[in-house]
Amino acid sequence: MIRKDWTIEEINDIYNTPLLDLIYQAAKVHREHNETGEVQVCTLLSIKTGGCPEDCAYCPQAARYNTGVNVQALMKKEEVLDYAAKAKAAGSTRFCMGAAWREVRDNKDFDRVLDMVKGVNEMGMEVCCTLGMLNEEQAKKLADAGLYAYNHNLDTSSEYYNEIISTRTYHDRLSTLDNVRKAGVTVCCGGIIGLGETHADRIKMLYTLSTMPEHPESVPINALVRVKGTPLENNPKVDTWDMVRMIATARILMPRTMVRLSAGRAEMSQAEQALCFMAGANSIFAGEKLLTTPNPSFEEDNIMFELLGLKPREAFKTEKELAEAAGIS
Repeated sequence: MIRKDWTIEEINDIYNTPLLDLIYQAAKVHREHNETGEVQVCTLLSIKTGGCPEDCAYCPQAARYNTGVNVQALMKKEEVLDYAAKAKAAGSTRFCMGAAWREVRDNKDFDRVLDMVKGVNEMGMEVCCTLGMLNEEQAKKLADAGLYAYNHNLDTSSEYYNEIISTRTYHDRLSTLDNVRKAGVTVCCGGIIGLGETHADRIKMLYTLSTMPEHPESVPINALVRVKGTPLENNPKVDTWDMVRMIATARILMPRTMVRLSAGRAEMSQAEQALCFMAGANSIFAGEKLLTTPNPSFEEDNIMFELLGLKPREAFKTEKELAEAAGIS
């Protein structure tokens, strides 16, 4: 049974379980529902960088902050497909394209993104986009182009959200996720820890995710990357144990979800990352950049995978399993 009726009290009890017991419980759930020896390897490319009108306090791409990020126009389709091909050759099975937009607009740039989606899909990769807010019709266009997943993070709890972002609402976030679901696209939705939130805020965010009518197929757990020039540049570094606790709790609450060890991984040792995998993480971003922030290289990850006995999860695995169960070859 995959529960979607968790209570705040239950999640609080799980989250505050003594850490070694929590890791053990999460590892058991992970083994019952997933192949622990495989990790979904995703690559994220910034296809349109900087100049965003939003005021997300953590983001180096916000136009109002002086972070040294140069504004770059939307990339050409050929450049994006070349990058995707290199990512696939390096072991990635999901390719995510991010544009520093507040929302999708119906214009030539969106048409170009639709062409990129078609191109990556034809390469046999799961294609994901994170483009800001979108309406139901735009979500349908992306789905028709072959979009597999759409990333739109909640970032934090609804109560703390206004402390981090004032240019859109929590309801805006949830509305976009509803539009994605209606279009039949899988949901990638998680959050960031280290924003100055409390443990109660983290629990409330996990409550929102784990009580959705359908759990997100992918939940990224990000540690704040402190970027000079942003309002949060002087926040303390996120403790690895906090990442492990978040990942383990997410795994118990959402057993079949891909729990992604995301931003902040560049500051973690192999041993620290191994603890996250043990606690239920089974997805990472690979490649030297996450949009504009540092990330371990493909080579570093290959060495870690070999050491830990991990292998990349194949693309469209869930769909293939469902087809096999239905007797469809």
